[in-house]
Amino acid sequence: MEPGVYFYCTCGKSNNQPFCDGEHKDSCFKPAKVTIEESKMVPWCLCKYSDKGHICDGKHRELKH
Repeated sequence: MEPGVYFYCTCGKSNNQPFCDGEHKDSCFKPAKVTIEESKMVPWCLCKYSDKGHICDGKHRELKH
């Protein structure tokens, strides 16, 4: 990821995962603001169950399909 401000989708409805596209409108969800200071790889959480917010912690491995 390049330095900048990103808005991480917390509702899971965005068509632009892992980033917010406004699909949370009319719900209790709000995107999480993530500021990246320097270029780096970011392991974005896509399952939305990470205990580390937007960072993947492997929790998806525990989910039942």
